[in-house]
Amino acid sequence: MKAIITGCLILLFFIPAKAQTNFYKISAGGGFGVTQSFTDLKKHAFGLAGYGVIDYYFSPFISAGLEGQVGQINGGDVKTDAAGRQFINSYKAFNLNTKFGLGTLIDFRQGGFTNTIKGLYLGAGIGAVMNSVNNVRNSSAEQENPYPGTDKSTDLVVPINLGINFYFPDRSGYCRYILNFNYQSSLTLGEGLDGYDNSSVNFKTGNADIYTYFSLGMRYQFGSIGLANKTLF
Repeated sequence: MKAIITGCLILLFFIPAKAQTNFYKISAGGGFGVTQSFTDLKKHAFGLAGYGVIDYYFSPFISAGLEGQVGQINGGDVKTDAAGRQFINSYKAFNLNTKFGLGTLIDFRQGGFTNTIKGLYLGAGIGAVMNSVNNVRNSSAEQENPYPGTDKSTDLVVPINLGINFYFPDRSGYCRYILNFNYQSSLTLGEGLDGYDNSSVNFKTGNADIYTYFSLGMRYQFGSIGLANKTLF
């Protein structure tokens, strides 16, 4: 019997043990950033926007969440645009999205560069943008080359996210705070972003409207505890 017990202990000694860690499954936070428009108007101006987000984590590096944005998307120039077009869109947007982090795929336990980039992620989602556009049109340009459109509209939007998280522990050593940098490119399925629809001269709707959003934010993690095979610290 002693020989069996001794043999089992020796076997356990040589079996590699995987590091495990607890992580909070929910995070909430917000931040602010800069938008840029890419519509049919040639001038791609900048605007300011804020956001709030809540995420559920299936693992420390895989999440799904809900994001809301409020701010402005601007473009065009009444003085320089050939048709005298300009817009200021005081928009609101909501989307459901998922994110997949690099830390799921790489071994960052040795520290160094891999540990720095473990928070890199790629994500995608679907949502809606509610447009409230103030269009500025030159009256003479309107008569020669009118561009109809609506000031109030709602379009479907497909956001693509590329970003990085930096993790900070609390006094107990658990990841509690996340510093986030995110670049989002959102393709809208409609013509409402700039308020200009098809031209009554050439009857073309132009290219799809896109806006980008670069943001800085903070997240706070809380809620139920999960167990992962990789430790964050």
